[in-house]
Amino acid sequence: MRSTFSVLSLLVASATASYVLEDDYAASSFASMFDFFTGDDPTHGYVNYINQQQAQNQGMYKVENGAVYMGVDSSNVASGRGRDSIRISSKKEYNHGLFILDLAHMPAGACGTWPAFWLLGPNWPYGGEVDIIEGVNTQSANSMALHTDAGCSISHTGDFSGTLSTDNCDVAAPGQGTNVGCAIHSQDSSSFGQGFNNNGGGVFATEWTSDYISIWFFSRGAIPSDISGGNPDPSNWGLPAAKFAGACDIDAKFQNQKMIMNVAFCGDWAGSVWSTDSTCAPQASTCQDYVQNNPSAFQNTYWMINSLRVYSENGAGPAPTQSQPSASPTVTSPGQPTTEPTASITTFETITNIPTVTNTPVPQPTTDQPQTTGSGGNGNGNGGNNANWQGWNDNNNNGGSGGGGFGGGRGGSGGSGGSWGGGRGGGGGGGRGSWGGR
Repeated sequence: MRSTFSVLSLLVASATASYVLEDDYAASSFASMFDFFTGDDPTHGYVNYINQQQAQNQGMYKVENGAVYMGVDSSNVASGRGRDSIRISSKKEYNHGLFILDLAHMPAGACGTWPAFWLLGPNWPYGGEVDIIEGVNTQSANSMALHTDAGCSISHTGDFSGTLSTDNCDVAAPGQGTNVGCAIHSQDSSSFGQGFNNNGGGVFATEWTSDYISIWFFSRGAIPSDISGGNPDPSNWGLPAAKFAGACDIDAKFQNQKMIMNVAFCGDWAGSVWSTDSTCAPQASTCQDYVQNNPSAFQNTYWMINSLRVYSENGAGPAPTQSQPSASPTVTSPGQPTTEPTASITTFETITNIPTVTNTPVPQPTTDQPQTTGSGGNGNGNGGNNANWQGWNDNNNNGGSGGGGFGGGRGGSGGSGGSWGGGRGGGGGGGRGSWGGR
């Protein structure tokens, strides 16, 4: 009897497993839990990423009233590599979890800006990339995307509120443009940009399990009490803005992810859509010209982080698998030039005109895209129509200026929006469009 009761108790406990706090990126220790990237921008932006000490000396990184402020230079005419900014990558890697970011303010709404918060695995695209927050210029709704190698696609089963733009997560998927990945765009005008800031910010929650990756956004007045109370329960939150699930082995495609937060300027996405942006283009002939000569335009280009916490189910995530192909030190992408190319992006549509994708099978390439080197190939993929740039590999970057593997370029899925993904490497990333490589 006692034995039967014990077994039943274990089954009940398993069925009601809850999330427990694994890491609290508190303001007092926030900077020590991240590496500050200082290499050349992998997305060819007009941006100069600086180290922690420089950021603190310039007032670009500080703690205010228990919140972390991370901004950009808004005082000086820019020169050299570009306008000073910050890009950080978590020292810790994750496999599964619930990532909850509470922002009072995001660096969005200014022409030329390209802010993002995302997860990136090693050896892009084989380790995967998850774009949680991303957009450019005056974009008003958030773009979310996944970027993988071949063999991962998602379906629209009515269990998320966003608009599905592309359903094949493979960065080399035929018919989607290079590095588009699978992208979902929020319909909530308070989820990004000035609308987000005017509303007092909000919370982004990302749940990563073996079966799906879901992203919720809650505006300031609608944050669930279980999140505020430190006992998050996604089963009570209703439809997510995005749910990535379908014909995809999540555990095989997403491993050892680091959290990355940055603000880029111009580059392969924000710069490429400049001439077609009806708000930004009239203000300067090029994105670089505007960003270089209008420092005061970026006074509100900053993150204000109330909290960042990572929860795990019963306090433990799955052990990392070894299914990724190992990186070769000399392999390059087909037709890759010997010098770093500039991403070619031909057409961008505005996010409001992105068609909904029906859940039909998407053909897969017959061979996987060759890997870039972990220490620094220059594989910048071309953009293309409705491209979503993917993943950069910041892993193993300790704030130095050494070059990392260039994961690939992104093409934008929105005229002023889209979600970048690309491959990023330790000293440099790749390009994104919902970008794949950064």
